[in-house]
Amino acid sequence: MTTRREFVQALPAVGTAFAVGGRLVLDDGPAQAQGAAAPMAGHFHPKGKAPSKFTLDALRQARGGLPFADVRDFDEQKKGLIAPMQELKIMADAGHVAWDMERFQFLDKQDDFDSIHPSLLRQSKLNNNYGLYEVIPGIYQVRGFDLSDITFVRGKTGWIVFDPLVSKEVVRAAWKLFQQHVGQGLPVSAVIYSHTHGDHWGGVRGIVDEADVRSGKVPLIAPIDFMQFTISENVYAGNAMNRRLFFQYGLLLPASPHGYVGQGLGQAVSAGATGLIAPTRYVEKPIEEFEVDGVRMIFQNTPNTEAPREMNTYIPDMKALWMAENVIASLHNIYTLRGAPVRDPLNWSKYIGEALYRFGLEAEVMFASHHWPRWGNARIQDVLRSQRDLYAHMNNQVLHLANQGVTINEIHNVYELPKGLQSKWYCRGYHGSPEHNSRGVIQRYLGFWDCNPTTLIPLSPRDSAPLYVEMMGGAEKIMARGQQLHNEGKYLLASEIVNKLVQAQPQNQAAKDLLADIFEQIGYQQENPGLRNSFLAAAYELRTGIPQGQTANSSSPDVVRAMSTELFLNFLGIRMDSRKAAGMRFTINLITPDNGEKFILELDNATLTNIRGFLADKPDLTLTINRSDLELTMMGTKTLEAQIADGTAKIQGNAGVLKQLASTMVEFDPRFEIMPGTKSVTVVAQEDPYEADVGRTIAE
Repeated sequence: MTTRREFVQALPAVGTAFAVGGRLVLDDGPAQAQGAAAPMAGHFHPKGKAPSKFTLDALRQARGGLPFADVRDFDEQKKGLIAPMQELKIMADAGHVAWDMERFQFLDKQDDFDSIHPSLLRQSKLNNNYGLYEVIPGIYQVRGFDLSDITFVRGKTGWIVFDPLVSKEVVRAAWKLFQQHVGQGLPVSAVIYSHTHGDHWGGVRGIVDEADVRSGKVPLIAPIDFMQFTISENVYAGNAMNRRLFFQYGLLLPASPHGYVGQGLGQAVSAGATGLIAPTRYVEKPIEEFEVDGVRMIFQNTPNTEAPREMNTYIPDMKALWMAENVIASLHNIYTLRGAPVRDPLNWSKYIGEALYRFGLEAEVMFASHHWPRWGNARIQDVLRSQRDLYAHMNNQVLHLANQGVTINEIHNVYELPKGLQSKWYCRGYHGSPEHNSRGVIQRYLGFWDCNPTTLIPLSPRDSAPLYVEMMGGAEKIMARGQQLHNEGKYLLASEIVNKLVQAQPQNQAAKDLLADIFEQIGYQQENPGLRNSFLAAAYELRTGIPQGQTANSSSPDVVRAMSTELFLNFLGIRMDSRKAAGMRFTINLITPDNGEKFILELDNATLTNIRGFLADKPDLTLTINRSDLELTMMGTKTLEAQIADGTAKIQGNAGVLKQLASTMVEFDPRFEIMPGTKSVTVVAQEDPYEADVGRTIAE
């Protein structure tokens, strides 16, 4: 039986998604409603449609309002090119393709596509940069190998690496290209993680040996609390986050004019092996200055901005400002569609303002972990001021409107960025969007409720939808009206009523196909990749169903090992089905001698709790196991039962309570249904009851 730690390519490759998915259609369903558009030749899906005249008009109108006369991004994007990367595919050690730029070459073959928003197309063309670039003498970047960029800064004895991408194979390829043209055979002398997201540390094992880090030969620097937030952000709701990535990142969509066209931050996330080496030095103070391999650096901690823990870096002797992911060539996410705590836009704005006045008044180059640098002090100040105002305006004006009664269900149709910010390409929504970010601000301050009691304790959609269908006169009338609205280009109205029918009748394939047609047109019209991908991904699953088959967890053993014991125990409390724990009551003492930790676990009231630093006087069971051995169970390589049997773990008391606790654990389905009627049965790889699960490395 496959275990969850045996990594398999659980998802179809993006470029072959339909070749796999096409064999998994749940049923043919009835014919399309009369008046539906014919399938489009050349579309990746046999039910896919061409852009309607209304979509063409919407994209034409959008093009007319965009600042295409400003071509500075193209000048900056190509500046400093030393060597393009010749190989369009980078292979993973496991034998599959870790990175594939070939699938994005279609973007450069024509100037316009009638199924891609012109602003998004422009951004995706810019993200097709693929090679080695000089920022200034002594600072170099390899771009286009992953969602993020990797940066090399010349130190006294070697190269200081900023943010080693997602996976080791693409980092190795970047390092090879760099050494061929610039590196002079010098080694890595330090590594800096700017923040906690996986595309800024996951490839570290491709460029540095852990023994060199542990010996002190290669310092590894990160912001304070890096390890805690790197793991915790993705654990508690990790399975849900990973499923939502199917939509935000379009994981099943082929790269094509009618499918996936990039992710805004970069073209995609690499699919190689992810690793994590813990930092050896933390930046603890708000502003901290020290030398890294002979290079003077000033670190600015910016907690609770783009990430829970993040830091900017200024290199004063080079007048070079590294803005991590706090300033990029886009509006970023305040609320991220895959799910995460809503970010603090006012705090974010203030840290950008501080960077402006602390470093930006003299900096001559500004670079970051995504996109391309900005040169010249005037340009740097303009970008910093505009991005400062971008997040402050969103915070202040959304709350201004909220204080006048605009609700979370209205704000995205009312709030608008000022024209001055809209006219700046780097303030447009290629990752965050004004629509979902404005709702995020309301959520942060006021929560989900719009203060209408009807929405306070609403029925679940599947329970309320049948009444809507009945009151609208049944499925045939809804289909006819929905098709009419679709044919009139009133896609949002059409989605409102057809979605009710799909919720009420999940097996009505004609309704699902019509809703997919509606979603597809809405998706084509989006400037924001996350919005586009979400509508197109929903259309894909409505037409095809969720691809089935065995799945495996792809989380790195390094990441599992980095989980604190408390985080692991908290996760067990989430994984436990309280209905299975009804009537159970016991206390366990957990002791891990090698790191001196101790915990009380109590199961009572169908709730599993833990408290660190205490032991119960009369536990039902005491479990003693070294933390290093417990990690084998957490990673799924050796069961707790086996560790007890061979004496690695020692128990005193009633061993039966461990079996009781194990019986309450469930395996989360990594492909749970989102759109009704798209799911049959997913075979989930076997998982030990006490195995930890941190899901995929989530980049952003």
